[in-house]
Amino acid sequence: MENGILALVFYIFSGIIVGSGIMVVTLKNIFHSALFLVLCLFSVAGIYILLSAEFVAAVQVLIYVGAITVLMIFAIMLTAQLYSTSVRQSNEQVIPGIIIVVTLLVVTLVALSRTSWRVVSQGIEGQTTISIGKALLTTYVLPFEVVSLVLIAALIGAIIIARKE
Repeated sequence: MENGILALVFYIFSGIIVGSGIMVVTLKNIFHSALFLVLCLFSVAGIYILLSAEFVAAVQVLIYVGAITVLMIFAIMLTAQLYSTSVRQSNEQVIPGIIIVVTLLVVTLVALSRTSWRVVSQGIEGQTTISIGKALLTTYVLPFEVVSLVLIAALIGAIIIARKE
């Protein structure tokens, strides 16, 4: 019974992801597209929860939903002439886009059909979030700190570039 409920929740999340993804690329209002992107990213985090990957789900919500999407929405709101009548909000590349999407779909389906999937009946033991945290602050503390310095350097560079304008 539990597997049936998990499968139902998975299909609900998958439907939300596909539906909101379609809305992201088809809506003419870019702000509404960003809101549907938030829904899509939250649903992906829900699938991570179903896979018992709580840390990845938390990172998904914090980084993508929290930071990236808010940054995109601020950029949309600060862009001048977003709803101007002189700005065309259409795409003339529909036919090449359809050809590329169909090609990628065929390649993906062929790759999925030729892959032998190994099914494991038991899950990962222990607390994965705790083990990731311990690994980041013991074994991988130097790369973790180097990445933080690179991010600070990028932030300072962005501030300097923004102040010149």
